[in-house]
Amino acid sequence: MQFEVFTLLPEVFPSYLETSIIKRARERDLINVRVHNIRDYTHDKHHTTDDTPYGGGGGMVMKPDPVFEAIETILELNTEPTPPRSDSKIPIILLTPQGRVFNQSIAQELSQHPRIFLICGRYEGIDERIREHLVTDEISIGDYVLTGGELPALILIDAIARLLPDVLGDPTGAQDDSHATGLLEYPHYTRPPEFRGWKTPDILLTGDHAKIDKWRREQSLLRTFNKRPDMLEKAELTKKDLKFIEGIKAEVESQKSKAE
Repeated sequence: MQFEVFTLLPEVFPSYLETSIIKRARERDLINVRVHNIRDYTHDKHHTTDDTPYGGGGGMVMKPDPVFEAIETILELNTEPTPPRSDSKIPIILLTPQGRVFNQSIAQELSQHPRIFLICGRYEGIDERIREHLVTDEISIGDYVLTGGELPALILIDAIARLLPDVLGDPTGAQDDSHATGLLEYPHYTRPPEFRGWKTPDILLTGDHAKIDKWRREQSLLRTFNKRPDMLEKAELTKKDLKFIEGIKAEVESQKSKAE
């Protein structure tokens, strides 16, 4: 998969892209990340990429011309008043607090594309013509505001890359992650079997994989019920899952009655 990142701060990216799983995925050509400096597509001696907003107000606004030129150059399009975005199947994503909130489902959706463009906003905002006539999607990483889109871009790259074949050491690793199945992930334990008096659940030491799988599923349901009950409304649950959840609810009600 090819990631094309457009930013005013290209120096932000190397330290993260050159470590751990992302570094190994790049070395094995499973992903390629090209970071483009939007300032390289300006034509004045100061490499100006922002200007004051029409109508007044605080802050600066990213100019449309260098952003359009950067995208069109990498897409190898002839410069036209309006680029033929409707004919392009490449997602051109603006990282913005106004976008749809990123989640595992969107990561899975984007992992099906061979190439993705990521535009990192800065300053007070971007010229609206970029949003209206260039980008094909807008994504937010949450209901809060950052100083720029660089961290969100790295989050998307990481979340999408780990869904690609062979990126993770475990072929099924991403399938068990929190949110991958619509539930939070079950608890994990490793050596030593007992630490400061806290023991690993006995069932995990039995080697009985059928019972372990059942325990893990129930723990996943229990953890989701306790921490993110809203997720249960959308999760694909079996009859056994629903029966287990009803048992949890009954136990909670019983404890409430005793407390009263």
